[in-house]
Amino acid sequence: MCGIIGVVGRDEALPVLIDGLRRLEYRGYDSAGIAVVNGEIEVVKKAGKLSILEKELAESHAGGIHGTVGIGHTRWATHGGPHDRNAHPHRDCTGQLALIHNGIIENYLVLKAELEAKGHTFASETDTETLTHLIEEGWKSSTITDGPARLEAAVREAVARVDGAFSVSVVHAGAPRTIVAAKRTSPLIVGRGADGTYLASDPTALLAYTREVTHILDDQVVVINDDGFTITTLDGAPAEGQAITIDWDTAAAEKSGYESFMLKEIFEQPRAVDQTLRGRTRSDGALMLDELRIAEEDLRRVDKVFIVACGTAFHSGLTAKYAIEHWTRLPCEIEIASEFRYRDPILGKNTLVIAVSQSGETIDTLEAVRFAKEQGARVMAVCNVVGSSVARAADAVLYTHAEAEVGVAATKTFTTQLVGLTLLALYLAQVRRTLYPSDVREVVEDMHRLPQLIERALLTRDAVRAVVPKVADARSVIFIGRHVGYPAALEGALKLKEISYIHAEGFAAGELKHGPIALLEESVPVIAIATQCHVYPKVLSNIQEVKARGAYVVAICSEGDEAEVGAHADVVIAIPPIHELLVPALIAVPLQLLSYEVATALGRDVDQPRNLAKSVTVE
Repeated sequence: MCGIIGVVGRDEALPVLIDGLRRLEYRGYDSAGIAVVNGEIEVVKKAGKLSILEKELAESHAGGIHGTVGIGHTRWATHGGPHDRNAHPHRDCTGQLALIHNGIIENYLVLKAELEAKGHTFASETDTETLTHLIEEGWKSSTITDGPARLEAAVREAVARVDGAFSVSVVHAGAPRTIVAAKRTSPLIVGRGADGTYLASDPTALLAYTREVTHILDDQVVVINDDGFTITTLDGAPAEGQAITIDWDTAAAEKSGYESFMLKEIFEQPRAVDQTLRGRTRSDGALMLDELRIAEEDLRRVDKVFIVACGTAFHSGLTAKYAIEHWTRLPCEIEIASEFRYRDPILGKNTLVIAVSQSGETIDTLEAVRFAKEQGARVMAVCNVVGSSVARAADAVLYTHAEAEVGVAATKTFTTQLVGLTLLALYLAQVRRTLYPSDVREVVEDMHRLPQLIERALLTRDAVRAVVPKVADARSVIFIGRHVGYPAALEGALKLKEISYIHAEGFAAGELKHGPIALLEESVPVIAIATQCHVYPKVLSNIQEVKARGAYVVAICSEGDEAEVGAHADVVIAIPPIHELLVPALIAVPLQLLSYEVATALGRDVDQPRNLAKSVTVE
């Protein structure tokens, strides 16, 4: 969630830090701060948006903060509220050291008590500050006279005592041309550019400076100086990270004329889906998933599938469960990743675990992957970010190639994950010979129609706008669907609640009479998914049930069914027909537009909704 940026360069550090923090705003945060080395360590940090930090810099440092080495941070509160004192960077007692940190130090209370007993004074409520004083202790007791080596040794000694997740970056006035960083679980990358060497928690922050970056791996230390960077293990042995090339450009992280990143990314979905599909088939129409790296013989031995994911990825995974079971006849369970390893699931060498994460840094999903591998299961990942932690930890990976998604609310993530997971389901059926080759080709041909059909679904924007006043005035909104319409309903409700702050719930339509129908009263908006599928008549019955109780019904239906569905609904929004296991990729579009238009009408910040972050990197 938090963001890290750092530079050892030739030019002024402050503009680089502010630019990097601005590029990291999409991750979600509630405070920001910088530290620049210029003989001493100058730290400025403020609760609130980056603009508040910039205002503070302009007012309190009118002459500027000069120096070519610095670190910056955006924080999302975990330990301690979003106040100035809890913002990063944190200083040690001497004021000569400054530190930023992503993650959670699980044993910080024990360490803090020990440090306070030694006379250290804490200025914040954070777990992070414990690391600051631990490193101060190491620096103070060290016999090393060389400043950079002394700082490196102190960082190694401190992080070796820490339980939990961290990406930590440290500067010290006694090592003025050096940043020392270390990583466990929380993401950290470094990259060398024309004007310096940079580190960040996310490639987005480095787009303006370099496309060649290296992921620091778990329990590694990186030292950055004028010569570049060196990577070692915690024990000091030479090591290498994972080098990758960022294959999307700066324009992918800019609004390109749209009023928000979210709207831009909604309209990018045809291209994103096309990129997910590109290069996945042979000339005979068979699927070719070269990235997977799992032998077909091993896939034929699979006797059970688990899908683990969070949030929007969970909803795409739930849709995939229907496809996997239907096409492969394998039992498939879908699990919320944060619960997966704590319920002691039964896994073995013939279990296939599919982990779904846009960023590949979602901590709950990453820990689920590690647990599955410890139990001997095979793990496939579906993610967007090449070289991310989940991708590296898995046995195989299918990248969605959706380019950067900046808006916190996932849009093209959902559609491209649906397509990627459908490809996996079909590939399993192809390998296990549970579908005829002609059946696989038929579905793949339908999938290649999706970009064009999503373009048509985007034309529903005017129809969506017509229902905005009714939804925006509601205290609560209910979404219903059956079969794959159910995960689509869950995703529609999530989109609406996370960016408009209106209470919304998604239900399996058949469950209404088992309790949720009690929520209905006059004029409560109900968004009903009524596209063509084998349970279409039952959905019509459910619509009649809610309409009979005074609900205001907006129905998403297939083109050609407008009259039949419109006989029971107040408003009908039609999307193109397609194979029922693919239709959630089209249903998603008007639901995304609805959440966007309602939130905009209410004056919400759709790109950075309150309390949310793009990537959840702490448990």
